[in-house]
Amino acid sequence: MRDHPSDRVDIRSDTVTQPTAEMRAVMESASVGDDVLGDDLTVIELQNRVAKLFGKEAALFVASGTMSNAVAIRAHTVPGDEIVCDKTAHIYKYEGGGYAALCGVSIALVEGMNGIMNPSDVALAIRKSEGSQGHYPNGALVCVENTSNLGGGTCYPQQSLDEIAAIAHKNGCKAHIDGARIFNAIVNTGIDAKRMTRDYDSVSICFSKGMGAPVGSVLVGSSEFIARAYRWRKMFGGGWRQAGILAQACLFALDNNIQRMEEDHARAKRIAAAINLMDNFSVDLDTVQTNMVYVECNALASKVVEGLEKQGIDLFDLSLNKVRIVCHLHINDEDEQRIIKAFSTLS
Repeated sequence: MRDHPSDRVDIRSDTVTQPTAEMRAVMESASVGDDVLGDDLTVIELQNRVAKLFGKEAALFVASGTMSNAVAIRAHTVPGDEIVCDKTAHIYKYEGGGYAALCGVSIALVEGMNGIMNPSDVALAIRKSEGSQGHYPNGALVCVENTSNLGGGTCYPQQSLDEIAAIAHKNGCKAHIDGARIFNAIVNTGIDAKRMTRDYDSVSICFSKGMGAPVGSVLVGSSEFIARAYRWRKMFGGGWRQAGILAQACLFALDNNIQRMEEDHARAKRIAAAINLMDNFSVDLDTVQTNMVYVECNALASKVVEGLEKQGIDLFDLSLNKVRIVCHLHINDEDEQRIIKAFSTLS
């Protein structure tokens, strides 16, 4: 893999990316201060740039996408409220039940298509305590994941995003985007970040996946919302000091690692098309929109993982008969051919 100290091909996730030499160099020279005291100028620059990019008033640099989502939910809700999201959403599946433990909210799950919720289904999922004789929780927040991880890296159509936000607001709810891979969605759709998220009250933007930074997410929204989020970041243990070293990596990623995602998307499509032609494997090519490939296996997925591991290819089995490939900045043309060849030996 390019810019990576390993002779293996690691396609478990885009979270395995490591800072390149160029990114490390700018991190070393970052101007830092005490972020809790508000004097880390590099963190301030990052927050201001991301807020402007997404058309929001303010931003908050946090340690992870999971923390960003948790802080957003807590700032938008009170204990006893209910949030709405797709049944495969990261907030529900992979954040340790934080919505319940940290925020005290229940969750209403929507049956989406490849992780993409239909606006009419969102409307049906919102419950309000008023008029229910006290039976229902108060639906307070609708959460959208773009791109959808378990949907296979699928992207929301802009019309659906707009309609979901309008439905949320019509029903007295806030609207939040879990944008762990939102730059992938921006590159794939060609829709400007500001336009894509225009109608949403908050957006979580991750820098430690396809963007290639080692740590960090940025939460954006109104100044009032970010003030509340700042307090909850502190209470969740997320206040940090000389974070400018990490913020500088995110600034480098903004300048260098957005449009290059086109390469990851094209590579994922080529790998998907090749594997789909093989016996014992199939891929729903319509879901391969960004940097992920979900492969259905006729054999046990765990056996496929073992077979590929012996050939220097590392990936995850996500269910009994499904494995996932994630392309990222370290994967090069040689790695692409190694992946395809390794799958062919198991076909």
